[in-house]
Amino acid sequence: MIFDKIKELRLIKSNLYYFLGGVVFVLSVFYISTNLFFTNNSYNNKSDNAFPPDYKIISPRIPDTLSIFGEYVPLQNFDVFERVEREVLVNTYWHSSTILAIKRAARWFPVIEPILKKNNIPDDFKYLAIIESNLDNAVSSAGATGFWQIIKPIGTKYGLEINDEVDERYNIEKSTQAACDYLNDAFSQFGTWTMAAASYNAGLNGIEKWSGLQKTKNYWNLVLGSETARYVSRAIAMKLIMENPSVYGYDLKQNELYQGKQNIYANQSQ
Repeated sequence: MIFDKIKELRLIKSNLYYFLGGVVFVLSVFYISTNLFFTNNSYNNKSDNAFPPDYKIISPRIPDTLSIFGEYVPLQNFDVFERVEREVLVNTYWHSSTILAIKRAARWFPVIEPILKKNNIPDDFKYLAIIESNLDNAVSSAGATGFWQIIKPIGTKYGLEINDEVDERYNIEKSTQAACDYLNDAFSQFGTWTMAAASYNAGLNGIEKWSGLQKTKNYWNLVLGSETARYVSRAIAMKLIMENPSVYGYDLKQNELYQGKQNIYANQSQ
């Protein structure tokens, strides 16, 4: 009899534990679901407070009129405007690359600019060295080398020594001179600097071919491959940003820029 009572009490106690456990579980699920609902709802209702008030992502303004290489850019053509704006957006928000370009330009533009001037090449062509290599002695998968990304046949054609022991594409003065010689030839062939710049990317034969097929010598009217179609717009974007870095959100102090001809390739070939 006593044992039966004990068993009965144990059963009641066990059932009570199960009941209380079930209640706790149901309340927990209800609490979590309610919190998730209100959290998601409050997040979705956030607009102005989603980021700190001083944090803004803007679309940089494109000037009403633009020129590159001393030639007018037809921004009234919506396709041209959007091509330029794309490159301004990409390079404004590609912070690491653009900061490096600004820093390196302080050292290397003073070397490049006099050579361009001596060869009657528009000063804006210095931005080709930015979009080609970001002023780094890089080597592409196709073997294009140095600041100006010169391929071996073009380098040898324009007087650079390139062999197993010496590669003058790494010499900034000599490679800039070779680039100038090429650009002057391209300008003589096509008659505009924008077409000369496009040929620096696609080659003389490439631009001649597409210009002939499409019956136009206006770069902005040509239908080209993506890289060449973007090429001049990239130079425009870098010109805009690097001439007025603070307008595009860059705040570099003078002592943060790279100074002097300290690159080991400046006065010697590799």
